[in-house]
Amino acid sequence: MSKAISADAVERRMAYGEIRADLSEDRKIRGYAIVFNRDSVDLGGFIERIRPEAVDRSLRDGADIRALVDHDSSKVIGRTRSGTLQLRKDSRGLRIEIDPPNTTVARDILESISRGDVTGMSFSFRALDDDWHMEDGMPMRDVIDMEMREISIVAFPAYAATDVQVAQRSLTAYRAEHPTRSLDFMRRLHKTRMAR
Repeated sequence: MSKAISADAVERRMAYGEIRADLSEDRKIRGYAIVFNRDSVDLGGFIERIRPEAVDRSLRDGADIRALVDHDSSKVIGRTRSGTLQLRKDSRGLRIEIDPPNTTVARDILESISRGDVTGMSFSFRALDDDWHMEDGMPMRDVIDMEMREISIVAFPAYAATDVQVAQRSLTAYRAEHPTRSLDFMRRLHKTRMAR
């Protein structure tokens, strides 16, 4: 296990759940911001999973989490503190329900979701505890504990290089602690990059 690198180490990930809009009287947006124990795409030489217990801290502490569109802080469509964003953990993942405002941004995203043009969700977090190990020659990161910052409805998943660099620093520390595994990892990464 390794600890998060620094207090400002915020990462973003796409969830592999669905989102839908209910355009009846209640006009709610529902879906999963996080799906537990599902492998991510290759994040630059490693795969990541979010464990169910990783969201417990944010839920227990009543974290003030905002719902955004495309991670844009000027496009707030819900907030836990105001009760317009509800978060509930179930066996599949972290369910969300957003009661969006009557704004242009909210009306636009409701329309895009109902048409099926926008179907993705993403979330940002700061890892507090993670576990690195190898599976079939690939480094795997299980996020065990984290502080959630925001959830977003997104047209495209956010895998910006700055977001992945935080986890890359943690991977570097893992490889330093396990040099023989690091050598296997580097060989695999080199083969993957040569194949592209």
